[in-house]
Amino acid sequence: MSLPLPGSVAFVAAPLDPTPAEARGWLRDELLKPAYHQENVLQQLRNWFSDLFDRTSRAAASTPPLVDAAALLIFALLAVGLIWLLSRVRVSRRARSEAGPVLEDTDLSAVELRRRAEAAFADGRFSEAVVEAFRALVLRQIERGRLDDLPGMTAHEVALALDGTYPDRRDPIDDAGRLFDLVRYGRRTATAEQARQVLDLDDDLAGLVRR
Repeated sequence: MSLPLPGSVAFVAAPLDPTPAEARGWLRDELLKPAYHQENVLQQLRNWFSDLFDRTSRAAASTPPLVDAAALLIFALLAVGLIWLLSRVRVSRRARSEAGPVLEDTDLSAVELRRRAEAAFADGRFSEAVVEAFRALVLRQIERGRLDDLPGMTAHEVALALDGTYPDRRDPIDDAGRLFDLVRYGRRTATAEQARQVLDLDDDLAGLVRR
């Protein structure tokens, strides 16, 4: 008999026949529990998913074929969702553990970094555009005296400092910092929309209007 995870919701003995929306909700609610934020998160996810499969299989043994097909479809949706979530957990964890400084040895000015970002964007190199645009943003804030020039600052440290200067821009600043780490140190590929958001944030914080 398998034991439930700490804080997990107990399943009733009745056959499981959730809708796809309910199934996705179960997975989301389960993964939001504090127990999954511990170091053994991946193993706990595997245990929970295996337990769910066992319960669904036992319930399906006494149900009509049509219900069995629906249960298999729901299980497949859960599997896809779990794989997607696990991939994001791994990438985010790797990016956090490997995060390094934003401004690596460079003699370029904010304007020059911005030009490099725009050139990369125009050429379709959106990941490079994100990195250069965020560096331009940081250096511009340093040049204007709005951010202390501390050697080795990480994107997270930059975001914390700028959050205090621009409290109404906290969310986009935090998002840009996380994206920088994911792209620069987590090997995530950026989209055109993400690169454009970082470029626009640089303009926004600088009080510029580009046409």
